[in-house]
Amino acid sequence: MNASLPEVGGSNDAVASPRDALKDPSVADVADVVAACQTDLARGLTAAAVTLRLARDGANELRSVPPVPQWRRALAQLQDPLVYLLLVAAAVALAAWLIEGREGWPMDAIVIAVVVVLNAVLGWVQEAKAQSAVAALARMTQATSSVVRDGLLLRIPSAALVLGDVMVLGEGDAVGADARLAESSELRALEASLTGESEPVLKDAATLKSPAALGDRLNMVFKGTSVAQGSARAVVTAVGMQSEVGAIATLLDATEDQPTPLQVEVARIGRVLGLAAVVIALVVVTTILVTDHVRAPADVVRVLLLGVSLAVAAVPEGLPAILSVVLALGVQRMARRHAIVKKLASVETLGSASVIATDKTGTLTRNQMTIVRVVTA
Repeated sequence: MNASLPEVGGSNDAVASPRDALKDPSVADVADVVAACQTDLARGLTAAAVTLRLARDGANELRSVPPVPQWRRALAQLQDPLVYLLLVAAAVALAAWLIEGREGWPMDAIVIAVVVVLNAVLGWVQEAKAQSAVAALARMTQATSSVVRDGLLLRIPSAALVLGDVMVLGEGDAVGADARLAESSELRALEASLTGESEPVLKDAATLKSPAALGDRLNMVFKGTSVAQGSARAVVTAVGMQSEVGAIATLLDATEDQPTPLQVEVARIGRVLGLAAVVIALVVVTTILVTDHVRAPADVVRVLLLGVSLAVAAVPEGLPAILSVVLALGVQRMARRHAIVKKLASVETLGSASVIATDKTGTLTRNQMTIVRVVTA
């Protein structure tokens, strides 16, 4: 399979891509891959070529969702059926206070508003702490890669890898990008995070005779995996969202978030309470108007205010706050076990799981066996 690119730095280099010229590096000879990527196994890319390719393809990173502004995070805490019910109740209580002549303070409206605000602040603070912890972990776990550039062996951030870079892999290294092996010596890669294979996979630089499934591409290494044993030299053939893990990230982006079981139940309770409060208020108001033969406008207003008061009283002002406190306690207990929960409502979801289906042990565990006891004669 022969493929080539316009010479680096030429007029077409800004638009040509080795990924377009070489769709499946695993079935191509190493020489063809090197030619398609316009690189050199001994000297690697030049600084000028790296600059051009970074400008063309961008950093070797997965596409991230733009950060949500803090004000939107705060408003998101109010997106709950029970909170909607409380806000309606507060508005009705305030309207009743205005109609009655603004005597004293509208305590009902104030209490409900304080409960809503405290509930939102509690949820916002907990999720902000989780976001900060995730960001700190991301900074601590930034991967680096060894590459050959201008004939020199350098250690660079994996985000700076470009198509055609010559990676030098050794035991314990994290693979920074998808790459075609050019040379390998007893190289074994841990690919559990990508394929679910719990055992290290023995790699070989030999060209495959036909296209193979991801787990059977033995002459390829992939972004997001790591080297368990051996050493190798490989040519980067895909970076960022063009890598295999990038394809998985694209699928995850297209997946819509589903409400948690608790959110579904709270929404149902909110609908039931809202409907019940309105029905009870209507029944009471209608009964009083019919049985007492109320005709005077002032008396009608008082009866309507009585119905509103009944509706407001039926709304459980403390329930959203209690739910947030309980979930926050769950988040803190998870944090003490070194598990970070990014969204407050998600902490309940794990407790609702009855069956966890997974293919192999390496998918959910650390993929490491540990000696827990040694028994001798």
